[in-house]
Amino acid sequence: MHTPLAAASASAAGTRDLAAALAELVRPGDIVLLAGDLGAGKTAFAQGFGRALGVDETITSPTFTLVNRYDGRLPFYHLDVYRLDRLDEVADLGLAEFLDEGGVMLIEWGDTITPVLPADFLEVRIELGDGDDDRHFEFRTVGTRWAARQRALAAALASWRVNPTPTARHQRPTPTARHQRPTGVPHADPGH
Repeated sequence: MHTPLAAASASAAGTRDLAAALAELVRPGDIVLLAGDLGAGKTAFAQGFGRALGVDETITSPTFTLVNRYDGRLPFYHLDVYRLDRLDEVADLGLAEFLDEGGVMLIEWGDTITPVLPADFLEVRIELGDGDDDRHFEFRTVGTRWAARQRALAAALASWRVNPTPTARHQRPTPTARHQRPTGVPHADPGH
């Protein structure tokens, strides 16, 4: 397993630009998971990601619709699984079909459904920084697809890279009362 990459931005525009740089690396069938507290910047990240894929529409969080599909250089499926209560509800979303269509998936709260996802994705953990608009990012590859692009990922994120520090900021947060894992979802590997 590769060492996670750490990055930071100081504005919502910076978060969108960072996500756009990442989107330049995606390929058909890729899965990107977004993890972080409410208000961490997952939707801003999705907006920059979609912009880089050539999406002209306004990108909004699919909190109530669960899935938004956008057309760009690749079909872009933006999911928000915050409201799912059980893992078996994920099957109803048709994730395999999205990947079969050559799309790329960006899943907000994706860390809560990893047991039912292919073990090949990029996890992006977003945490609040000291200033109102400061954000800290941790990029962790799982599986071979993204691990093979580790160097390209590091190069794409070079403008935002920071040295990881062993602070609480970079430790995996535990779920809050506002967001519990769906029933039957075990905690992911605490080593990341």
